[in-house]
Amino acid sequence: MSKHWVVIAFLIFFTAVGTSVLAGDIALTPMEQLGKSLYFDKISEPNSMSCADCHAPRVGFTGPIGGINKHGAVYRGAVPKRFGNRKPPAASYATFSPIFDFDEGEGLFVGGNFWDGRATGEKLGNPAADQALGPFLNPVEQNNPSKMVVLQKVASSKYAGLWEDVWGEPISVDTPEDVEANYDRIGLAIAAFEASKEVNPFSSKFDVFWQNANDASMDVTDIDMSNWMGYAGLGLNSEELRGLALFNDESKGKCALCHVLDPGPGGVPPLFTDFTFDNLGVPKNPKNPFYNMDRVYLDDGTPVNPEGADWVDPGLGGFLASHSDPEWQAMAAENLGKHKVPTLRNVGKRPEGKDTTPRLENVDMPPHEGFPKAYMHNGVLKSLKEVVHFYNTRDVEDWPDPEVPENVNTDELGDLGLTDSEENAIVAFMETLSDGYADPWMPPAPVQGSSSLDIGGPNPFNPSTIIRFELSKPSHVRLDVFNVRGQWVKTLVEGWRTVGEHRVVFDADNLSSGVYFLRLATSDQTLTRKAILLK
Repeated sequence: MSKHWVVIAFLIFFTAVGTSVLAGDIALTPMEQLGKSLYFDKISEPNSMSCADCHAPRVGFTGPIGGINKHGAVYRGAVPKRFGNRKPPAASYATFSPIFDFDEGEGLFVGGNFWDGRATGEKLGNPAADQALGPFLNPVEQNNPSKMVVLQKVASSKYAGLWEDVWGEPISVDTPEDVEANYDRIGLAIAAFEASKEVNPFSSKFDVFWQNANDASMDVTDIDMSNWMGYAGLGLNSEELRGLALFNDESKGKCALCHVLDPGPGGVPPLFTDFTFDNLGVPKNPKNPFYNMDRVYLDDGTPVNPEGADWVDPGLGGFLASHSDPEWQAMAAENLGKHKVPTLRNVGKRPEGKDTTPRLENVDMPPHEGFPKAYMHNGVLKSLKEVVHFYNTRDVEDWPDPEVPENVNTDELGDLGLTDSEENAIVAFMETLSDGYADPWMPPAPVQGSSSLDIGGPNPFNPSTIIRFELSKPSHVRLDVFNVRGQWVKTLVEGWRTVGEHRVVFDADNLSSGVYFLRLATSDQTLTRKAILLK
């Protein structure tokens, strides 16, 4: 896979109703707080399971039960004997994933959420919002019988008043249209929380280093084994810094070819994923409980997994095979076994302080200092050291056979020739990606006297809003609109403008709902802002 980057975006929906709600030191908007309430509420049948039970903050919004991670790594649903087929992906930083699409230039599928990309974002304009709607109705997850039942539970919750504040009306289930619209609102609210600074704080040790390097005008994407010592004193120790150099060096670890070091949208620090899909040749996890689901039944009497131990995870190829687009169906075989390239943020994050990990009967639970996490889509690997060693030696040591032998990436892993010391250094670097080391990252403050670009009207908007920009000196300017794929949509302003404030109407009457980027280019600056069209 070549180094790949697309213009990507995440939806941070908000409302002007009320004041921000504090979550620790993080101020949440009412929309984000509503999403948080939904995220932590046990909206399930029986009422024992919330989103947070599989995506817990204390471990980076992924699986929080050490005993499960140590073995099958797949979490049970609200019905205790029912298990899904993959380990929980991290919810943190997932909102940055673009809408699922095929990149013609790279010849790769990009975006979406879930390990197989099936939460495409086509429904709500946001993969995270599409994804949030799935578990509530999944019989091996939260097991609610219908959307109406989910809405009725929310309507009777303690935060029903917050729903009315955010959406301007109570939940209605009077018509099928009401049910659909309000169920979609649940997904949008959860996605807003998942896009908040509480979930994506960019507060790791690496983020401190990244900011220090930027302040020193040093490009972190250039680091490799020939120059890494020049980055000393910026926040990483020598072992971590050497690990970063190995991670980024295309003749050594090659990790950054997919877990990219480029800044994210709006100048945020790196997200450590290019949002593509890959088959790494990962072996089966023999302890995956899904292999036993041929003996566990759904309410209609059918087994959860009719194939039992013969089941093979098709990954992206399985989703494409079921897609309505015949061109994508035709590409299913060449994408069998591929799974989403995950962010590496929080891969080493473990509970802090006293271990409050839930206990399971008859499962040995280690102390939190040795808290196990699980890696890869099926959780077969149990430590970062094991992951790096697998990447390094997959093709030259006695590893189990790949679960899906087709389409295995043999270009960027398998025989890297790293020493044990070099593997350890890469692990040391990845341990610096855990949030909570510093205060949440904040974008650089505007330079005094510089130009500015803002949304002067409603945002989200429909069908038009006001774009306001201010120039610190006369300049030729161009104000363009781009969609989330980075494609030009229209030019709002082009020409010479004087010092001071200028306004222009952004009329999106002929555009579809979604995220759009406004880019103002002056003689000495380029500024970008996000506008959200909701029809």
